[in-house]
Amino acid sequence: MFRHSIPIGRIFGISVDLDYSWFLIVGLLAWLLAVSYYPAEFPNWSAAEYWMTGTVTALMLFASVLIHELGHSLVAKGFGLSVPRITLFIFGGVSEIASEPSSAAVEFWVALVGPLTSFALAAAFWELAPHVAWSPPLFALAKYLALINVILGVFNLIPGFPLDGGRVFRAIVWRITGNYRRATAIAAVTGRFFGFVLIFLGVWQVLGGRLINGLWIAFIGWFLESAAGRQLQMEVLRGALGDHKVVDAMKRDFLQIPGDVPLQQIIDKHILTGGSRYLFVSSNGGPAGMLTIAGIGKVPRSAWETTTASQAMVPIQKLSTTRPDAGLWSALEEMGRDGVNQLPVIDGRGQVVGIVSREDVLHYLRVLQAFAR
Repeated sequence: MFRHSIPIGRIFGISVDLDYSWFLIVGLLAWLLAVSYYPAEFPNWSAAEYWMTGTVTALMLFASVLIHELGHSLVAKGFGLSVPRITLFIFGGVSEIASEPSSAAVEFWVALVGPLTSFALAAAFWELAPHVAWSPPLFALAKYLALINVILGVFNLIPGFPLDGGRVFRAIVWRITGNYRRATAIAAVTGRFFGFVLIFLGVWQVLGGRLINGLWIAFIGWFLESAAGRQLQMEVLRGALGDHKVVDAMKRDFLQIPGDVPLQQIIDKHILTGGSRYLFVSSNGGPAGMLTIAGIGKVPRSAWETTTASQAMVPIQKLSTTRPDAGLWSALEEMGRDGVNQLPVIDGRGQVVGIVSREDVLHYLRVLQAFAR
């Protein structure tokens, strides 16, 4: 989902990444707290105290967001769902749950635990505040984190997808209708509605003279509306692909090159002239790995003449792959999760029988739509 990110570690087997936008929002939030919020609430501090408290508060806010997302992730894992990573970014954080919930009840509890975690954190910081009142910066920190976790919990309960409240709403609609896709579409429409409401409120704030608050609210509304709109588009795409399989769209003819061919020759002959974006590297009559433009880009240009395809390829065992009988939608989801544009197709004997790319799926979709018309 988020590939412009930096991995910082693992918690309970879940990778934690920082999106590049995280650094922007942490810096902006620390600045706003240091020059605006804390001077107004706690006068007579030194400049160093304002900046130190503002910076620590910004970092602790995202620690709270991480705990919120861990709540989702651990409950999801408890229900048997795979959670490869959590990514912190400009709007908070997101748990990347690799598989769909098996039932409305699973979706309900995985979604609801996030706001409940935020409310629990708010209560903990509220209880902590009197015990650190001897230190004004610590008291201010605890007071702010109590307030912001309440706001985080309440905001996430808005019944619009992809917020937690929207997922709770989807679970309820799913339970009533028995139709997961229909429930997702309804929750996404609701999410777009609340996104437009926030955009309107943000513009209203700007016109009233509260520029920063208004722009931020409108920006959040835009993000919510865009995310809900993308979810609707995904449901339309998923419905159009239906039960079609990878074998329906994959390419059976794929280019293979010997492993001892230099990269410069491959670039000149197959990429610049032939327009290839990926090639299989053969060994003993069969594919041993795949060479992509991104893989070539990791090799210094000065070494293209001396580096061979087998040295720059990704071995077939390390590639994300799919099966001929897998659903096209599941193949698209796997490409999105792994950040790749194509998947080798491997049959039950472990042999590469084709390759399917995003472009192949979209071309097949256009063919389906043409015949439908």
